[in-house]
Amino acid sequence: MSDECLKRKILIVDDCSQLIKLLCIALESNYKVIIATDGKKALSMAASEPHPDLILLDIDMPEMDGYEVCGRLKEDETTKNIPVIFLTAKGDKEEVAKGLALGAVDYITKPFNWPKVMATLETRLKAR
Repeated sequence: MSDECLKRKILIVDDCSQLIKLLCIALESNYKVIIATDGKKALSMAASEPHPDLILLDIDMPEMDGYEVCGRLKEDETTKNIPVIFLTAKGDKEEVAKGLALGAVDYITKPFNWPKVMATLETRLKAR
C-alpha cells in the first residue's frame, strides 16, 4: 500500500484562496488534503466515501456559514462522528461557545499559531 493511501484525509472548507494555499502548504506533506470553497460542496464531500478524518471549517462564508455546515454535519448519521475544528477570525467567547455547542471539537482563531494548529490536528486525529 502506498504512503498516499495511508495518509489521513483532511477536508479544508474556506472561501479564501490565500488561506487554502497556506493550509495546503502546511498540511500536504503529512495529510491528504481535499478542499471545498462553500458549505454545500463541503457537505457533499464530507458524506462521500471514504469520509474525511477531520474537517477544518471557516465560519464566514457566503450562502451557508460554517455554523450551519457544522450543524448539518452533526445531524447526519454518516458525518456526525467526523471531528470539526473551526478556523476563524471570530474569537469572542460567544462565538467559541456557539461553535463548540454545535459539535466542533476545537476552535482556532486567526492569525494562526502554526505549531498549535499542527499539534491540535495531531491530537484530534490520534483521538479518532
